[in-house]
Amino acid sequence: MTETVAADGSAPPTAPSDAGPRGAASSGAAPFGAVVETDLPARLDRLPWGRFHTLVIAALGITWILDGLEVTLAGTLAGALKESPVLHFSNADVGFATSAYLLGAVLGAVGFGWLTDRLGRKKLFFITLAVYLTATAATALTWDVWSFAAMRFLTGAGIGGEYTAINSTIQELVPARYRGFTDLVVNGSFWLGAAAGALGSIIVLDPAVIHPEYGWRIAFLIGAALGLVILLMRMWIPESPRWLMTHGRLAEAEAIVADIERQVTGRRPAATDDLPTVRLRVRRYTPLSAVAETLLVRHRDRALIGLALMAAQAFFFNAVFFTYALVLTDFYGVPIGTVGWYILPFSVGNFLGPVLLGRLFDTLGRRPMIAFTYAASGVLLSVSGLLFLQAHITVVQQTLAWSIVFFFASAAASAAYLTVSETFPLEIRALTIAVFYALGTGIGGVAGPWLFGALIDSGSRASVFAGYLFGAALMIAAAAVHWRWGVAAERRSLEDVARPLAAVE
Repeated sequence: MTETVAADGSAPPTAPSDAGPRGAASSGAAPFGAVVETDLPARLDRLPWGRFHTLVIAALGITWILDGLEVTLAGTLAGALKESPVLHFSNADVGFATSAYLLGAVLGAVGFGWLTDRLGRKKLFFITLAVYLTATAATALTWDVWSFAAMRFLTGAGIGGEYTAINSTIQELVPARYRGFTDLVVNGSFWLGAAAGALGSIIVLDPAVIHPEYGWRIAFLIGAALGLVILLMRMWIPESPRWLMTHGRLAEAEAIVADIERQVTGRRPAATDDLPTVRLRVRRYTPLSAVAETLLVRHRDRALIGLALMAAQAFFFNAVFFTYALVLTDFYGVPIGTVGWYILPFSVGNFLGPVLLGRLFDTLGRRPMIAFTYAASGVLLSVSGLLFLQAHITVVQQTLAWSIVFFFASAAASAAYLTVSETFPLEIRALTIAVFYALGTGIGGVAGPWLFGALIDSGSRASVFAGYLFGAALMIAAAAVHWRWGVAAERRSLEDVARPLAAVE
């Protein structure tokens, strides 16, 4: 049911005889300030999984594959950047450029996240992909640490913006009972990109195949080329009906949902009056004062949970993974050109974690699974770090240990994105994802690679082990926070988990 009433809540005039399905007015957008009632969210949630959902995940979720490719290239190319006749990077330069990428991701997420809630999901996931494409191609043409870092900053801005637009779109299109598993697998697909980057680095870093000065440049150009393919894949993705309904564009939202129903079921499901509805006051945008009130007052406990989860996983991943290649080359003597072989099993473990554990987040529930995966990650990193400190394991054993640690950590990190995107109201979903990604990455991620780069430069296993212990402690603390205050969002409608700000009784 879709109905428009006057801004003061009084009954609407008699609907015209050509009103659309379920009472959707054919006149287009409702005026700002009017109240609309609709069952569109319930209709999206009742659908079975279909080809439409698979294609949405393929076209939008591939963002994480791109990010994994970018991050892995930056890590595996560290040695090539140090040996480049033009760049001559030090370990600190590699860490600086990595931190620039993360800083760009932070600022890009906030700026583009704000625009995503104001202008719509679809516009922004085209804009952010264009930024990524341009910047990653330009990275291949850089000539010193400052130009390289500047292009990495812009590349990060595009990827950060992608996180907000894509996460919110996927959340709003996928039925509630599949949301946890889908979100974990999509975020975990980062590691498919990591595996591709690892394999690609083996080729482009082989001096017998490509000159050392050109190999790393070609790697970044390949990333840009893949982005062009993704741009074409996204052409058919619709705007989020949930975003449209909050802006009074009911006819568009109704048409999109009806089309999705036809694609998934082969027909438009019969109308029914027993579906739950939501009543919303149409608004042009949500003021920042309302965003602040929601995060700092209304949902302050959820905000603290989101911050704890995002900051812990950001430090854990960025500190360890961005310096993965440096540990292999500096402590184990692994040749630069073969680093990719060691990242492959690590990437496999990271991808299998969300895939094999993901359904448990929808069945056993968010609270026990998030607490378990965070705590397990911290404990296992402490154990593997101690073995590293005492030099009791070979490089193969170290890689195996990291693969096991991040099997759980990857599911935990993916669940952090799931938590901040489903436990806050519709109108600020993209900006909320951006805020917590920015805060988490700013607190735990930007300094991590630089800090670990410096620890590795010291040549001391004890110093690196201290960094591992700090990351492990953050994960265990985040597990405790979520166990105490976490939200049971499994199999519930987004509007039930977090009441829209524009909701009217």
